[in-house]
Amino acid sequence: MNNLEKLNNIFCEVFSVAETLLGSNFEKDNVENWDSVHQLFLSNALEDEFDIMFDSEDILELTSYENVKKLLRKYEIEF
Repeated sequence: MNNLEKLNNIFCEVFSVAETLLGSNFEKDNVENWDSVHQLFLSNALEDEFDIMFDSEDILELTSYENVKKLLRKYEIEF
């Protein structure tokens, strides 16, 4: 499984959505159940899957699908 597939699986599991919904419009303001709890679940799942450790500023940046991809690139995870 490549990194994009791993990322998509995490988003699908955390937010209980179909992969077809993921994209540039998938963000905190547009996703009904994207709240602070789900954001922490997302953070934990990403850290576990990609063997990284976010700092508190990073967790605050986890507000959209695209932001997550950008943040993961900071940790040298490519898509």
